[in-house]
Amino acid sequence: MPVDIAVVGSCNVDLVVNVDSIPTVGQTVLGGDLKRIPGGKRANQAVAASRLGKSVAMIGRIGDDENGKFLRANLEDNGVNTEHLLKTPDIPTGVALISVQDDGDNAIVVSPGANGELSSEDIAEASPIARGQVVLLQAEIPIETVVAAARAAEGTVIWNPAPAPSESVPLELLDLVDVLIPNQTELELLGGNRKVDTLESISEMAKTFPCSSTIVTLGERGALVVASNEAVHIPAPTISPLDTTGAGDSFCAAIATSLVEGRDLVEAAQWAVQVGAATTLVAGAQPSLPTSDQVFQRLKDW
Repeated sequence: MPVDIAVVGSCNVDLVVNVDSIPTVGQTVLGGDLKRIPGGKRANQAVAASRLGKSVAMIGRIGDDENGKFLRANLEDNGVNTEHLLKTPDIPTGVALISVQDDGDNAIVVSPGANGELSSEDIAEASPIARGQVVLLQAEIPIETVVAAARAAEGTVIWNPAPAPSESVPLELLDLVDVLIPNQTELELLGGNRKVDTLESISEMAKTFPCSSTIVTLGERGALVVASNEAVHIPAPTISPLDTTGAGDSFCAAIATSLVEGRDLVEAAQWAVQVGAATTLVAGAQPSLPTSDQVFQRLKDW
């Protein structure tokens, strides 16, 4: 059966604690109650795309453990096809440790677990990658697996390089990517750790990559679309975020769903900044991911 969006990547259980401020090196702080929330960048994006009305298949690995069962059930409850979400014996499901401070900013440490076992062979057996109109990729799985998925895709390839790879990114991958979606920090790392801060310098760096187009997410400043040697800034709504966890994931999902619907990149980014902003008004990663109707309602209520 054809799918609108094939999502290839990580599934994690998020262990979240709210704190007054994120601790510095050597500091211990007291936080609120521990919450266990379904997460992982690709699982978040799969759920977000499904909530935005598209058929979605998730390709990834979980452990043969309670956390894995928890994540599979959550994906299926949200309408995501999990036929290619594979069990991995003797390796635990991925876990993200997240501290969220009062202003909504967060710090995250990820233990990849089974995510690190997703292989090129797994990709070859996952038919939704070739069938999907859009294939969403990120960087919480081995880079060679990301390349294999980009090669296998016949639809539009989106790569969200989060977290930015510490190793050199294969040039072949950037050649295969149709839409690159980094945040400003990830853009700088991909560009050789050269700092950029103005819209002009961000645009110039984005133009150096061989991928077809780039959308740089800029947090409260919105996003910058760089395509066909032109740059368009999309401002974000002015809000006071409660929790920024998951905002980038919902942004990527909104871009993917918009491209399935035939919108151009600027229209897609205009919608995506609305979706991302609405995500920050609710705590947690997947609990905050909105449906299309909720995007407008949350921003209106705010």
